[in-house]
Amino acid sequence: MRNVRATAAAVTAALAAGAAGVVAGRLASDAALKAPPGRPLPGEPLLTVHATAAGRIALTRDLAALRPGTYGLDGDASHAVVGAVLGTEAHSADTVVRRLERVTRGTLHPGDKVWFTPTVHVGTPSTALDLDHTDVEIPGELGTLPAWFVPGVRDTWVIAVHGLGTTREHPMNIMKFLHRHRFPVLALAYRGDLGAPRPPDGLNHFGETEWRDLDAAIRYAVSHGARQVVLHGWSTGATMALRAAAHAGLRERISGLVLDSPVLSWETTLRALAAARRTPGALLPLAVRAAQGRTGLYGDRAARPFADSRSLPPTLIVHGPDDTVAPWGPSRSLAAAHPNRIALHTVRHAPHAAMWNADPDAYEEALRRFLTPLM
Repeated sequence: MRNVRATAAAVTAALAAGAAGVVAGRLASDAALKAPPGRPLPGEPLLTVHATAAGRIALTRDLAALRPGTYGLDGDASHAVVGAVLGTEAHSADTVVRRLERVTRGTLHPGDKVWFTPTVHVGTPSTALDLDHTDVEIPGELGTLPAWFVPGVRDTWVIAVHGLGTTREHPMNIMKFLHRHRFPVLALAYRGDLGAPRPPDGLNHFGETEWRDLDAAIRYAVSHGARQVVLHGWSTGATMALRAAAHAGLRERISGLVLDSPVLSWETTLRALAAARRTPGALLPLAVRAAQGRTGLYGDRAARPFADSRSLPPTLIVHGPDDTVAPWGPSRSLAAAHPNRIALHTVRHAPHAAMWNADPDAYEEALRRFLTPLM
């Protein structure tokens, strides 16, 4: 009888441990599968505002606060834009002083908690950039998808698709550049975004199902006068662009791809986001299995259809070694596998999906060189 009881206790303990592991894996996978648009990704540090003055802001000294370039600075009720680090300004040892370009929403006070974001502009193309735009509705698989359309005279449209943790405000970073070069721009909100249909399971799928909304945007563009389209995606938006180039019904109209910080290995990205939430290493495989079970994702398939380079549109990848969310190793491998179809522009000292922010001029020059033959 004692042996039976001991065995039963061991089985119960094993089942309890297994159940606890399943729950822990599910919670860890939420870091990526439930990353809300417009909120900081796991690992993006909260900084404290120490002081503000005319054209200056002092922030907690942190590697994030020392990033070169131009960034949005978000708080729960505020948004501002910060520029370069002002190394000659007097400051305490635990602070960094940066140029405060403007406060675009709310106010900043000492003690406020803020975080860096690649989104520099908030609002709409009309309110933020003084660009005429139209709010359009795109018929999608799950329902109506809201989008902004900024007109241009060319018959090649750029369809811009944001990624993890951002909204369609993020593509406004390059909208003035595209407008100067007379490209019509369609900036899409897709499933899970504010105003767009909710995915049936309420989860992000790393672009593996979301690309169908991009497919709908391509159909909309062609039916409204686009002869060709260039897909410009950030993060999982870049994954969506790759999937659309392989599977969209009108993929022959895709003349080029711009992939900024592409998520080419969803398992690696999920592990990175879960680890940033301080998930113990032993639980990371459980997070991957939980994500597989919840989403049906198995294996990294984004770039797989392009074994034959001839089926891949001309592509510009913009990525760098400091991206800890979507490591650039897979981007380098993809570019090396298709040297005649893919150009790789490397950006250093830039976090995920912030390649433009680190050096806007160099980014736009690489983009100009890539787009010129496609005009």
